[in-house]
Amino acid sequence: MDQLSSADAPASDVLPRRAVQRRQIQTIMALSYLTDTAVLALYALAGTTSLTTPPVFLVCALLSVTCFVLLSDAHFNDRFKDHYLVLQQMGVSFLLMLSFMYIVPEVGCVFLCSLFVIVALGSLRSTMLQIGIAWGVLTAGLAWLFLLTTIPISMPHGTFAERFATLFLFVVTIGRCMMVGMFSSALRESFYTQGLALKEAYRRIEELAEFDELTGAHNRRSIMHALVEESERAIRTKSPCSIALIDLDFFKKINDLYGHPVGDEVLRTFAITMFANVRAIDKFGRYGGEEFLLIMPETAEDTAEKVADRLRMIIADIDWNSISPGIAVTMSAGVATLRHDEAPENLLLRADMALYRAKDRGRNRIEHA
Repeated sequence: MDQLSSADAPASDVLPRRAVQRRQIQTIMALSYLTDTAVLALYALAGTTSLTTPPVFLVCALLSVTCFVLLSDAHFNDRFKDHYLVLQQMGVSFLLMLSFMYIVPEVGCVFLCSLFVIVALGSLRSTMLQIGIAWGVLTAGLAWLFLLTTIPISMPHGTFAERFATLFLFVVTIGRCMMVGMFSSALRESFYTQGLALKEAYRRIEELAEFDELTGAHNRRSIMHALVEESERAIRTKSPCSIALIDLDFFKKINDLYGHPVGDEVLRTFAITMFANVRAIDKFGRYGGEEFLLIMPETAEDTAEKVADRLRMIIADIDWNSISPGIAVTMSAGVATLRHDEAPENLLLRADMALYRAKDRGRNRIEHA
């Protein structure tokens, strides 16, 4: 198992959470060993095995758990990619069960049943490779026990007390396997919930990457991408496509006189007004600062200029005093219509030149390229 490099080491806030997860697994293992000890105690009371068998087994089992708990608390596990040390823990458990199966074969069924629980529990955190290795190791151990020794591994049932102990063994083994299944189901549900949360986070990230946080309009990268797409579609379908490069007049003075919070509110109000007065197929985005780009698919030259002028009048007629007394906002725009085989960059350049003329000729006006 490869150790982690310092660059791959987990963040410090992850380590305590990992330790808690490992402690949960160790607790489940300890409870499972206690259950085995209870079954062994029943067999001991029935006279099937020695009275020393249950306490000796419990001491050995809890020592193995304690060793892994101490390693976990010392964060030794965090040096490895598999911080649960699944193979190591399964290997120790296999050795424990096979050893006691050999030492006290008269109650060997107890340890055989425990192997099922160990494998089920270990599989919760195993990779396919780890499962394959564990299966191979266990197969080799069982082959040695059954084929290379002659010890009689028994399932006691001669007396009523033994039959009761054996019944109890199978009931608690089935119960433990069911508990592992329920735990696995809870893990899957947790992973599913985390997956949904992660998808929502990704969706939000993509949304933030596409839209301007202040105005809700497409950001520069997104609106430029839309411009390329609409230009290619217009050329491919031989349909008209126009754009309007818009600038809020004297916006710097608004920031200087009324403050940036007022300027931000002006930008938001302007964007909301634009959204309310353009078509669903139009694309509106923040080109930069107080400049915005409106893409109007399937819109010819004369119509685009009329649309831009209508928007100009709507903006000028807004009661901006509700934001701050005495404030007035107007817009200027340069309108350009895509030519045959024209690159989006050139279309935008012509709109920018038209906007420059609109500003040079007094602002609050529309100029066509």
